[in-house]
Amino acid sequence: MDLKFNTSYGLQVDLASVADEIVAFMEKKPKASYRVTIGSDSELLEDKMADFVTAVVVHRIGNGGRYFWRRVKLGKFYNLHDRIVQEVMLSIDASSAFLNVLKTKIQAKAEGGENFNWSFEIHVDVGENGPTKTLIQEVVGMVRAHNFEPKTKPESYAASNVADIYA
Repeated sequence: MDLKFNTSYGLQVDLASVADEIVAFMEKKPKASYRVTIGSDSELLEDKMADFVTAVVVHRIGNGGRYFWRRVKLGKFYNLHDRIVQEVMLSIDASSAFLNVLKTKIQAKAEGGENFNWSFEIHVDVGENGPTKTLIQEVVGMVRAHNFEPKTKPESYAASNVADIYA
């Protein structure tokens, strides 16, 4: 999958470059703990088309982070359920493509003696408050079925905050 992501400073890069930049970020403080996350958000446009944004975030716990994002416009969506499910599928697809690339690069660094303390999560834009509360069990199940760790609001900052900026 040849996904292109935008950097926070306006460049467009592929997944391998995103992984390179994340590893370089980790190398600056190799003893820190890191959380790598992917999340998506969407906006329904007037013509019922939906604009989806997926964000890849690396968080140096307690000390900043970096993010990358991409936008796609997909078909017509007539209800919230279908739009949320599409957000989750975009995150799962991006995670499946990205995680293997990132693991390979981190493994290469480990063979050279560099070990990072990191975890990976998918952030979904659903929570106990509001109209998405009825979708929590379904979308969390979707993420777990693909062997990823899901986080919902208020912990789902990659979807609810970072991707939301661009959606």
